[in-house]
Amino acid sequence: MPSMNEEKAKPNRQLEGEFDYIVIGAGTAGCVLANRLSEDKDVQVLLIEAGGKDDYHWIHVPVGYLYCIGNPRTDWLYKTQAEPGLNGRSLSYPRGRVLGGSSSINGMIYMRGQREDYDDWARATNDPSWAWQNVLPVFKRSEDYYGGASESHGAGGPWRVEKQRLKWKVLETFAQAAQQTGIPATDDFNRGDNSGVGYFDVNQKRGIRWNASKAFLRPAMQRPNLTIITGAHTERLVFEGRRCTGVEYRGGDTHFVAKARCEVILSSGAVNSPQLLELSGIGNGARLQQLGIDVVRDLPGVGENLQDHLQLRMAFKVNGVRTLNTASAHWWGKLMIGLQYLLLQSGPMSMAPSQLGAFAKSDPDDRALTRPDLEYHVQPLSLDRFGEPLHRFNAFTASVCQLRPTSRGSIHIESNDPHSAPLIAPNYLSTDYDRHVAANALRLTRRIAAAPALARYGPEEILPGIQFQTEEELQQAAGQVGTTIFHPVGTCRMGLADDPAAVVDNRLRVIGVAGLRVVDASVMPTITSGNTNSPTLMIAERASDMIRADRRARQSGLETDTYRPQTVSLA
Repeated sequence: MPSMNEEKAKPNRQLEGEFDYIVIGAGTAGCVLANRLSEDKDVQVLLIEAGGKDDYHWIHVPVGYLYCIGNPRTDWLYKTQAEPGLNGRSLSYPRGRVLGGSSSINGMIYMRGQREDYDDWARATNDPSWAWQNVLPVFKRSEDYYGGASESHGAGGPWRVEKQRLKWKVLETFAQAAQQTGIPATDDFNRGDNSGVGYFDVNQKRGIRWNASKAFLRPAMQRPNLTIITGAHTERLVFEGRRCTGVEYRGGDTHFVAKARCEVILSSGAVNSPQLLELSGIGNGARLQQLGIDVVRDLPGVGENLQDHLQLRMAFKVNGVRTLNTASAHWWGKLMIGLQYLLLQSGPMSMAPSQLGAFAKSDPDDRALTRPDLEYHVQPLSLDRFGEPLHRFNAFTASVCQLRPTSRGSIHIESNDPHSAPLIAPNYLSTDYDRHVAANALRLTRRIAAAPALARYGPEEILPGIQFQTEEELQQAAGQVGTTIFHPVGTCRMGLADDPAAVVDNRLRVIGVAGLRVVDASVMPTITSGNTNSPTLMIAERASDMIRADRRARQSGLETDTYRPQTVSLA
């Protein structure tokens, strides 16, 4: 097996150029960073993306996620290892491989999470600037909220947030049934307390997907100080001692080297950021040496702490209410749906993958449970599994996920080949607590389905099935129907500099090396209580402030640690 030094001896490398900042990955975080950093006209920014342009038409039609996930044009096509908690099943693990990253193929749901999520981050980093009171203005700065500016929302920013352009009677009825079981109605999940049931807000503009590329990258593309390279697979970071000075990437059959005067910023996501760190010699030293990789910095936390939301899909056949299953069953139904979108940009083709949401407690009698720990994604359709045809009868799906799982997984390379997929082991349902919450989640869904509002449609559970009744059986059912909801985080988590499990500090600098930050969902110490795309955007907004402030501090001869934004204490 060749070592890193032998790899570096390959002759066909060309110098691409020298830049102040190199951003690796044009996903949500990378698009934000490229925009914000290039606002300073005296810096040169390079953005490197392995995928292509976001000019595939199915990216922009909301229902087009069906044609983007599992498509090598837009998806890395990752798979997990066989998961013991899922009865030995391996899952597809979609990640965006295109400008905009996963914001080009995701569910478009605008969700911040709960205030306690960020207060927990502040405690984990001993930095109150990560608390809810201090990140809320950052969320608002990015936001262009359909309802205008308010105490909770911003207007005029690049990140468009709109109401969905559809209604379904079966969803309205589910919301009524949820209220009958004690879940209150809400018209806004993003005030810091997302308790309740209601329609999700979405990142769309007049019924068209609004991804990070449209929001942040396109406005910056004409700047002469921003260079964007697509189809370029970053293979390794370049170090001089313990300072990161550039990157090596491959375009076609040619290997290139780009140099960074100030910093390299790794924004490749919770899967690819730890992969690239390990390929470059940062990670568990013993693991890297076994793969023939020279160790730059022994950081055993790299690739650990993987957290994800496991959704448990329950489906119910109904009578007397129409769903998408039958509305699209015949050619004329499909024609009407197509015309509705073509003329009005509304209807089923404008649908986010999930339309109705609910946040609830898995055990309302548990006094230690002070906030919702379950999230529902409810859809007016049903199918056996993703990618297969809809059922030919009316039915709805209620997927429920545990918001703050205690299970922890990992992502690690298995060779020093930068083009080999890493080993992804989420380790779902590996704790007694998570299995118990899963069983309670299935019970709660059945209570909602049995509430008077839905009972009139005679809901019949078809997935997983009423044969699962006892605690043990329900836990088995959770392993049978559980699947990822595409929220991997935490594999380069931030923490205190003396924490052996931390990878980056509170300013997202890789601990123990210079000139290198990680800015993406991988830095989250704990997963947010909801969808993770917009929290990642907020992280990138904060990071751009930090990076620009550090540069000004260096120019002024000040220590970079002296900069602190205005904050509100947790006390």
